[in-house]
Amino acid sequence: MHFEEFEDHCWRDIVSEETLAIYEPYMRNLYIGQRPALLSIDLYNSVFPSESLPMKEAMSENPKTCGPLALQAIEPLKRLFAIVRTKGIPVFHVTHETRGVTQETTIHATNRSSSVVNERDFAFYPDFSPLDKEIVIYKLRASAFFGTPLIAYLVREGVDTLIICGESTSGCVRASVVDGYSFGFHMVVVEEAVFDRSLHIHKINLFDLHHKYADVMHLSEVERHLREFDPRDP
Repeated sequence: MHFEEFEDHCWRDIVSEETLAIYEPYMRNLYIGQRPALLSIDLYNSVFPSESLPMKEAMSENPKTCGPLALQAIEPLKRLFAIVRTKGIPVFHVTHETRGVTQETTIHATNRSSSVVNERDFAFYPDFSPLDKEIVIYKLRASAFFGTPLIAYLVREGVDTLIICGESTSGCVRASVVDGYSFGFHMVVVEEAVFDRSLHIHKINLFDLHHKYADVMHLSEVERHLREFDPRDP
């Protein structure tokens, strides 16, 4: 892989040539392993606004939303889910704990001011609802791994690669990617299928994750890899 190809991502318009040169030692060939799984992070109702509004307006109606950037990700997410499910790749859905199984009220995913938890807000967005046999993981912290049984399921399935989609790039996605890498999984982040409240923050975090902890791939690259995937291969 050439350096220009390795850096051909959304951050090119905000990262200087000098900074790219500093990070050149991180360049490598990108790949998806033999036993991938999809980890879908926090694709619940309140993330997606009912209409495309400027971010501040959207947040005045719903502080949990990711506004127009969430809406832009819907079609790429649909494509990703479609090919993963067609190939029989395991799907794990992560969402906020709303089942009332804990009385804890002081633990939150981030330091953002908390609001009243509405169970419907944290119900899965209809286009990305779990199908039968797809595992749902409930969490209180940002990482999908922290205080959850996720790693036990991944070990049972023999997963070597986690393909990441969802939100937010700088929050729960980032925390989950760093933890997944630390546990020894190969992490792949689908650029068009993750999003944040700020495009600038989204780009900077993808840049950092790509060089240190994950292979950031375009959706078209992931689709190309998965078209050749055969779950029957050893």
